[in-house]
Parts: sequence; structure tokens; C-alpha cells
Amino acid sequence: MNWHIRLLRPLRKLDPALMTGIVILMLISLAVLYSGSQESVRVVLAQLLRFAIGIVVLVIVANTPPERIRAWAPALYAIGIILLTITLVVGKTDLGARRWLGVGPLTFQPSELMKLTLPLFLAYYYSQQENVRHWLSAVAGFVLIALPFLLIAKEPDLGTAAQIGAAGIFMMWLAGVRRRWFVGLIILVAVSGPVLWHFLHGYQKERILIFLDPQRDPLGAGYHIIQSMIAVGSGGFWGKGWFNGTQVNLDFLPEAQTDFVFAGFAEEFGLVGVIVLISTYLLIVLRGLVIAYESRDSFGRLIAGTLSLTFFLYILINMGMTTGILPVVGVPLPLISYGGTAMLTFMIGLGILMSVHAHPRMHE
Repeated sequence: MNWHIRLLRPLRKLDPALMTGIVILMLISLAVLYSGSQESVRVVLAQLLRFAIGIVVLVIVANTPPERIRAWAPALYAIGIILLTITLVVGKTDLGARRWLGVGPLTFQPSELMKLTLPLFLAYYYSQQENVRHWLSAVAGFVLIALPFLLIAKEPDLGTAAQIGAAGIFMMWLAGVRRRWFVGLIILVAVSGPVLWHFLHGYQKERILIFLDPQRDPLGAGYHIIQSMIAVGSGGFWGKGWFNGTQVNLDFLPEAQTDFVFAGFAEEFGLVGVIVLISTYLLIVLRGLVIAYESRDSFGRLIAGTLSLTFFLYILINMGMTTGILPVVGVPLPLISYGGTAMLTFMIGLGILMSVHAHPRMHE
């Protein structure tokens, strides 16, 4: 066999629809970061390097059989819990939050990795249960979710904790846990809301109050969301044009490369650009749900369905917070925002989807 055929063989496992979406998002990300950064060349090159690393990891994961991924799930979950615990003890502190671990010059967020390891372990657990509707299956699921949820909330990072909790709930729902458990959870959260309010940190309370009324502190806590809504609204139908976004280029919009990158994109490319972006995301999410539907084993179906729904959730939260529909919780826009750990997490997740698609039936 020729060497070039061997080299290209791993690429056969890649799903064309998902790869099309990834490439479009990559181009959008590079365009927005180049326009919105004062160090545009350095930022774009760094993001391009992250994309290259992410693609390599994606290809490796896509060529890994799902049964092997499933076998690793318990160990990955345990490692994730250990890393979260270490983060609380010796993690790097920034803006009052201890969320990062450092290895030499590199830093990463273990909570980002838990976005994958928790769904993987829950899929591993529920794919082996003969009676998912038994009460013990529900209790076990809630315990497995609660452990990383509480560790991440302690950092404090309630936004990421809520995302991970939602991913776990999606998994339990798809697995077939009795619906009454979810109704009970909703009632419990609603009833305990006033009590939970007293346990929130000051900045978390302020974010909720600012969400309800951004004008209560327009030059302080409400500044981000006000400037973000101005950027989104000023883009109009066609946008102001590439490099012509005043909110971004005049530094009115904070975090324009990370959490609020969508606002800068909407300002420069308008409603037309937003429609293209949302359509690309829908392509990825719907393709993931189709992969879940076509999977002929429970593990593949559960993990593909959950990853697709959580991917959609992250998009919804980011766009919601930048338009004032949801409170600001610091969620990056998948594959668009500048950053390493989050991008690697999304790439691994998409690689798992491709693995499930390339291996529709596992040897259980």
C-alpha cells in the first residue's frame, strides 16, 4: 500500500457535514479575531495553531472505536474529579476565582474537560443498566452529576457548573430515567431559590440584578451587556462591514475576543452574517442528532445525543447573554471565541460524534 493512501486513511472517518461546519466556523473565528484585536496577527496565528492542534486531536478521536472510548470513561471521570479537587487547593486565582491549573507556561481549566468526561461516564453507566427506570439509576445519576457540580461551583464558577449539570440532565433524560425525577428537581430548585440566593457570591447576585436592569449600573457591572446590545443592534441587516465595527475597534466592547465575540461579529456582519453563523451551528447540531438516531448501540446513541444538545445549549447561552436575554455567565462561543481549553474540548466532542458515526455498531 502506498504511503499516501495510508496517510489519508484516517481522514475517511471524518464526517463531511461536521467538517464543513468546522471549517466555516474556523474562517469566521479568524476573521472576527483579526478585525477585533489590536494584536491581530499574533491572536490569529495563536488561534490558527489551536485549530490545527484541535483538528489533529479530532482525527485521532474519530478513528478511536467507541468501545475504547467507553472503556476509558470511568478513569477519565475519576481524573476529572481529582483535577477539580487539586484546582480548589493549588489552582491559579484570577479575579477572585480559582479555576485554572498551570503546567509550566500553559494553563487550562479542568472544568472544561468535565464537560466531556461527565457525559461519557454517564453514558457508560446507563448503557449498562438493565432497568434505567429504577429509582437507584436516578439517584446514581444525580450523585455523579452533583460531585463535579459542587466542586466547580466552589471555585466559584456557577455558570460552568450549571452547564455541566444540564449536560448530565440531558443524558438522564435520553437514557429514559422516569420523568417524575425531573419534575421533582424543577420543583426543588424553584422552592429553594430564595435559600440559594444567600449562598451566591456578591458578583453572582450582581449579574442577576444587572440582567434584570442593566441601567442600574451602566458604567460598572452593566457596562458589558449594554455595549454588547449596542453592538448587536447597530449591525442592522448587512452589518457595518469588516474592520468597521465601532464598538469593537474603539474598545467600547469588553471581552470582544472571548465571551462577547458574537456581539462584534453581529456588528460587522449584521443579520445576514448572524443567519449564516446560526445556520452553520444548526448544521452541526442536527447532524449530531442524526448520528445519535442512526447509532445502533445505547452508548453511541446517548453520548452523541447529549453532546449535540449541550453544544446547542452553549450556543444558546452565549448568544443569549450577549443580547441581554440571559445573565452574563462567561460562556465562550463554540469554535469562535479565542481560547485553548474550550476549543480542544469542543474538538474532542466533535471527534466523538464522528467516531460514533464511523463505528455505528459497537462490540459490546
